[in-house]
Amino acid sequence: MFSIYGVTGPIFHGPLEQLIQVPGVMRARHARGLDREDERLGAEMPVVGLDSDQNGANFESAARAYQGMSYQETERGPLYHAYQIMSREVTAVQAESRIENAWRTLVTGRIRQAPVLDSAYRLVGIVSERDLLTVLNVEDGAVRDVLARTVAEVMVSPVVSTDPIADIRRVARVLLDTGFTGVPVVNEAGEMVGFLSRGDILRAVIADPPLSLWA
Repeated sequence: MFSIYGVTGPIFHGPLEQLIQVPGVMRARHARGLDREDERLGAEMPVVGLDSDQNGANFESAARAYQGMSYQETERGPLYHAYQIMSREVTAVQAESRIENAWRTLVTGRIRQAPVLDSAYRLVGIVSERDLLTVLNVEDGAVRDVLARTVAEVMVSPVVSTDPIADIRRVARVLLDTGFTGVPVVNEAGEMVGFLSRGDILRAVIADPPLSLWA
């Protein structure tokens, strides 16, 4: 199950099928066509066609082979849930924090994004390096030219979160569709208990090869 939190509190709670229908949640995918100027397929990505004789025998043979494989039993690996691979030590920032303080928090923690909590420690958004760089300049590692803004004014809100028992295959789908690189993990009481990133999922795949990531 997934939830959406904003500055006014919980906005949505439901399965992936309903989440993707919430207006404005799913962003445009990063993949795009090669129709821009000076973009083309290189030698490492040759354009291939479908070879077939006059009777289409090659195509039909390949189709039969694929159909024969599609019904074979596949050994399923262990099912992973968010709580099993999430990071439990989460660095968060306050919504009313000054921009330079939030920047130092990210740099000190060597992270690129952090959940944002309000004064009652409830999840209200997420902020990244990119968000902070819209209102500050960094020169030789030092913060310069900071606009008078708070984290609440530059963070992304509302933000999608996941339940601790969510299937990580579904979490991966949400990350791909929203463009986020991670999601906060929030329990039934509304408390943030962890953070699940793309890196956490990739490490799980590497550590346990039998894991099958299908939707």
